[in-house]
Order: sequence, then structure tokens, then C-alpha cells
Amino acid sequence: MNPAARPGAGFQRRPAVRPAPRPAAPPPPSLSADARRVALLVLNRVLTDEAYASLTLDEMFRKMRLTQKDKRLAAAIVYRTLENLYRIDFALDQFLKDRSALDPRVLNVLRLSACQILLMDKIPDFAAVNEAVDLTRSLGREELTGLVNGVLRALIRGRETLPWPRPGDDNYHSVTHSLPRWLAEEILEGYPPEVAEAILSYRNPEHAVTLRRNETLVTQAEFDSLLKKKVWQVKDGLLPGVARVTGTSDIGLDADFLAGRFSIQGEGSMLAVLALSPKAGAQVLDCCAAPGGKACYLGERMQNTGRVHAWDVHEHRVELIQAQAQRLRLYNIRPAVRDSAVYLERFEQTMDAVLLDAPCSGTGVMDNKPDVKYRLTPEGLESLLALQESLLDTVCRYVKPGGVLLYATCSLLPRENAVQVERFLNRHPEFHLDALPPAVPEAFIGETGSFGLQLLPHRDGTEGFFIARMRRV
Repeated sequence: MNPAARPGAGFQRRPAVRPAPRPAAPPPPSLSADARRVALLVLNRVLTDEAYASLTLDEMFRKMRLTQKDKRLAAAIVYRTLENLYRIDFALDQFLKDRSALDPRVLNVLRLSACQILLMDKIPDFAAVNEAVDLTRSLGREELTGLVNGVLRALIRGRETLPWPRPGDDNYHSVTHSLPRWLAEEILEGYPPEVAEAILSYRNPEHAVTLRRNETLVTQAEFDSLLKKKVWQVKDGLLPGVARVTGTSDIGLDADFLAGRFSIQGEGSMLAVLALSPKAGAQVLDCCAAPGGKACYLGERMQNTGRVHAWDVHEHRVELIQAQAQRLRLYNIRPAVRDSAVYLERFEQTMDAVLLDAPCSGTGVMDNKPDVKYRLTPEGLESLLALQESLLDTVCRYVKPGGVLLYATCSLLPRENAVQVERFLNRHPEFHLDALPPAVPEAFIGETGSFGLQLLPHRDGTEGFFIARMRRV
């Protein structure tokens, strides 16, 4: 018999196991039934099927009619749970005999409920417990409602005395900052202790959307006027002419966005384009270009002249590049389905500039995409390192003499970044590290290290991005 199917399986203190009675007149729930169901469905997809949280939330919001309040609350629970998953599991383990024996869906009910109890103060404890019991019942696991009720009530009683790991304990960083132990060690080994601690503990307090105007269609004055007419909260970004906005809803359906007047893009990604700074009329290759943000920004910076070859290995992602270019009315973008790891002789030394934003761990965006932490494995990292090296060795051959190769990742791990560039330069003496151009603000240029610029979220207020500009001698 499956141990997860036994009534009360996994509960360490063994409370009386019987279905929790449904209250005759329950108080108004803090979340609607649909919002709770969405939060659970998203967690199930992310933690069981390795789906992406942001995409799954968007999909669920399209399928289910929720109020804006319920959308915000459902998203908040999903992201708060994922941000603190290892911490939540540690707390639950104090009251569960064997977490792995539970139905994964019921475990996720406990996780999102424990998140509300431990980390969110807008949902009363009794509501979190009642909602968890109802969710368990809706899964057809009536026999586990007593377990869920008992574990959560025990958590409420014992939360003030939970034996959290202390500095020096083997699991301290993993539990405290909620990420795999091996990944915490990778960061701790790559940075001075105080910097590593700041990286691990950082949580983005703003979660703003970053907008930049379409430089070929809209002047800065027109962009400022456009933003004043919105109901969003707007403040200046770190880069000139960039806006950070909050209070948005379905911004992808905004009329000005659809008309191509602005784009949504992170400032680390924008800095990669500014670091390349191709001239008007140039021939540029963006090797792993989907969904097309950097390719389109390159096209704008080149004033719709020259040509930006935008390659991606997947046809459906190349279609995204094409759609972006059409929306922005950029006619110098040339999307193509191509594997950048496969050498094409006809492009040998034909490009004024090559941008390789390489596939990477994504650790630089963990605070915005917390599910990244649980998708990455040590074996996966080794595969990425080999792929990055192969891509660099291949695409560098397309750079003209005197041309620029720009290597970028959205990673915080030195082995993907500075170490990768150092090894490349040792293999390819025909390239040398080049100074970042004036288009990059001086504040960022000042942080450049021996093998490139590492942006750190806690220090720079951007995504964790790495940029190295190299020139062919």
C-alpha cells in the first residue's frame, strides 16, 4: 500500500486522525476559492513538472476569471512560497515524519499554507488552516484532511520555537536563504564572505517593470508625456530615459505597448547592448536572440540601418523575435532558425559585432524568478559551462578583424563569467578585453573587473548580469 495513502501518513506527532469538520458558517476567506486553486495549480506545475512560474501564472490568469485583488494575492503566495521553499520545508519537517511520503499535491497545500502562517500577515491563521483543509478535500484526499489540519495547527503553536539553523551549521545558508546547498557553496566560494552573504540574502523590494522608449518612433519628451497619462506609479530608472513602473496590470495589452512605442526590458540586458554600441550601418549578430529584446534594442541603436542577424535554435522562439520587430517597426532585424553552436563558414569574419548572451544558470534573476533555484543542478551547471565554451569558440570566428565580441550572461557565478572569459582569452590570443564605451554610465564602468563587468542586484539595483567586451586584434 502506498504510504502516502494511509490516513495520517507522515505526521510525526500523530494527532487524532479524522477528517477535519467543515465549519457550519465559515468566516469570509482571505482568498477566493479560484485564487487558492490557481496558487496550488501553479505550485504543482512548477515543483512537479518544472514549469516556469511566471508563464504558468499568466496561463492560469487567462483561463480563470479572477479579480485583480485575487490575482495579486495568488501571485504573492506563489512567489513567496517559491522564494522561501527550503525554509518552509524545514519548518514543516519539524512536524512531519516523512515529507517525501506525502502526495506532492498535498505537500504543496501544506507549503502554501505554511507560507501564509510564517511569512504573510494579511491572512489569519484560522483562515489559512481552513483553506488548506478545503484544498485537500478538493483534491479528493479527504483521508488526509486531518493530517493537514494537525500539521498546520502544530506549526502555529510551535512557530516561535522552531530550531532554525545557526551560522556555522552545514544547512544554515541553504535553509536561511532557501536555495540548494551546493548552489550556496558555489556563491560562497566565488566571492568574499560579506559580498556572498549580501548576494544570498538579497530580495528585490520593488519588483518594478522597466520600460524603455522605442528610439526610432518616440522622442524622450513624447515618452515622458505618454507615461504621465498612465495610472501607473513611475520613477526614473538607472539608465538615461528609462522608467521603472509599478501598479501595472496586463501591460502586454497596453495600447501604447502594442503600437510599439515602448518595450519591456531589464536594465542589465540594456547595458549589454550599450556595451556593444554598434555603429549605424553595421553588420551585427545576436547569437541566442530570443525573445528578441536585445536584438530589437540593437536595431534601434543602429537607427534602423545595417542589419541585425537574430538567431535562435527554436522556430517558435524565432517567431517571437519576428513579432517584436514587427511591433516596433524595425526593418533591419533578420531573424533565423540557426544553432549558434554549429559553425557556418559563410559567416567567417563578416560581422562588425557579435553578441553572445549565452544560455546560463539564470542565478542573476533568482530574486524575480525564484523557481530558477530549484531547476538548476550541479550536472546542469557543468553542461552549461561546456556549452558556453563551445559557443564562444564558434561565434568568435564570425568577428571581423577590429570587430567586437560581447559575452553576456544573467548569472552570478564566476565560473560562467569571469573564469569563462579568462579561459577564452587564453585560448584565443587574437582577442583582448576591450574597455566599455561611453554609452555605459561611469558608475557601472567603475565596477569593471579584470575580465568584465559583474552586476550585482544588491549593489547595482539591476539584474545580476555579466558583460565582457572583447575586440579582435
